[in-house]
Amino acid sequence: MIQVGINGYGTIGKRVADAVAAQPDMTVVGVAKTRPNYEATVAVESGYDLYAAIPERADQFGEAGLKTAGTVEELIEASDIVVDATPSGVGADNKSLYEAADTPALFQGGEDDDLVDVSFNARSNYEAAADADYVRVVSCNTTGLSRLIAPLREAFGIERVRATLVRRGGDPAQSDRGPINDILPDPKTLPSHHGPDVKTIFPDLSIDTLGLKVPATLMHMHSLNVTLESAPDVETVRDALADEDRLALLGEDLDITGTADVKEYAMDMGRPRGDFWENAIWDKSITVKGRELYLFQAIHQESDVVPENVDAIRAVLEAEDKATSMARTNESLGL
Repeated sequence: MIQVGINGYGTIGKRVADAVAAQPDMTVVGVAKTRPNYEATVAVESGYDLYAAIPERADQFGEAGLKTAGTVEELIEASDIVVDATPSGVGADNKSLYEAADTPALFQGGEDDDLVDVSFNARSNYEAAADADYVRVVSCNTTGLSRLIAPLREAFGIERVRATLVRRGGDPAQSDRGPINDILPDPKTLPSHHGPDVKTIFPDLSIDTLGLKVPATLMHMHSLNVTLESAPDVETVRDALADEDRLALLGEDLDITGTADVKEYAMDMGRPRGDFWENAIWDKSITVKGRELYLFQAIHQESDVVPENVDAIRAVLEAEDKATSMARTNESLGL
């Protein structure tokens, strides 16, 4: 069994911990938290050993009635690999801990690409992470774009990608985020950071991205125009996308009108936390005019990187090949 430590048990960390625990070849050594709160309580109730991320605060857990198994350094030493799910920028500060223990680590998309050996998306460059010490699982938006770009490049070739990203203002629990009653160009300059981030996966790709931020919490929305190198008919494109397990084509029969419906659909399916791990693509939006492809896709920012973290663990440790790992992850999570 692969021994996995989770440093950070917030929006991403708790989801990755549960996903790792669901794998037949992995186990969660424990999770590290900076302070006691409801997430730390849930971690213990879920059966995860709790470690103090800041040793000087370790006594706070005991005072809150939570038993700890040790410090984050001990968690790292006991792990074959660590998933760093701490807030953006904190991962960079934590890297020295992983170096000292000679333990490979995965970072999240909020960290800079130059922090790691490889930026990772399972569908697009799984093999590149083999035996890397430090890997960055790219952000939710970059993950969603990469999942779509990879099969389109393989099947039809891509001349150029143009993407407008309408981004949620904050996650449901982020009451300090915004805007509240506004629509913001974010950033005002072009391109947004998403295009350059996609190029860490596809260095030779021509891509332009624009970003907007809106007063919503549920999901991101992408409006995409892709100039293909060939001119397939719409059914050929639809079939190519339908063959991808992490792309979910939402048919007209589902009567899903927006991201709120996608989340409700996930909850009705019994998905944990109402998570939608796949790209949600409106089937009816797929349009082809000559070599120009258009579509809308929604990205659940809290969860789409979760299966990617699981696959990155196997990729770094060379535990499985790409096809086997992705199939195992998909089956265990129920994609």
